[in-house]
Amino acid sequence: MKLLVTGGAGFIGSNFVHYLCGKYPDYQIVVLDKLTYAGHKENLSGLNVELIVGDICDPEVVNRAMTGVDVVVHFAAETHVDRSIMGPEAFIQTNIIGTQVLLQHALSHKVGLFHHVSTDEVFGALSLNRPDLKFTEETRYDPHSPYSAAKAASDHLVRAWHETYGLPVTITNTSNNYGPYHDPEKLIPRFITNLLSGQKVPLMGKGENVRDWWIIAELLI
Repeated sequence: MKLLVTGGAGFIGSNFVHYLCGKYPDYQIVVLDKLTYAGHKENLSGLNVELIVGDICDPEVVNRAMTGVDVVVHFAAETHVDRSIMGPEAFIQTNIIGTQVLLQHALSHKVGLFHHVSTDEVFGALSLNRPDLKFTEETRYDPHSPYSAAKAASDHLVRAWHETYGLPVTITNTSNNYGPYHDPEKLIPRFITNLLSGQKVPLMGKGENVRDWWIIAELLI
């Protein structure tokens, strides 16, 4: 089995690669990562994987990375909401165009499964006054930021490539994760590092925001 993991040097992607290497040591794993501020070679230290440094928007790089691959697990994305507000162009380019490039090459290489890692933010927000409400696979898309809008668009592309071209796909819409290799700009690492250094923690709005969290360490068990 040969897998291509895009964004595999990032936070969630590298945890997934560690899990694969531990549970399925016979798998051949290729990691394609641009190594931006959120992706680091050190996250893959000690693992027997092939690392290709490149952009998922580059067809030549993607074609090389996709050669002989059975399964694609697509983590690569611009992910920070605040960054998307300040500069949406990179989110549109990577999350939408990059996903389209991957889908097209997955199709041409006859990949057996394309798994797309998305976010629950494509569904918008739940009311604090209705704790009974939950997101499901049937929830209407209602993105509230350039980040979530770009991820919603990539979800639609993945489904379109399945319906139009027959590409086998799956999609997961995860909530917020925390754990090893988490970038220090994210909420929980920032709170921890600020408190350790005697600084105040950042307060968003009136402090009434609610998030669901999933500890990524579960992957390592």
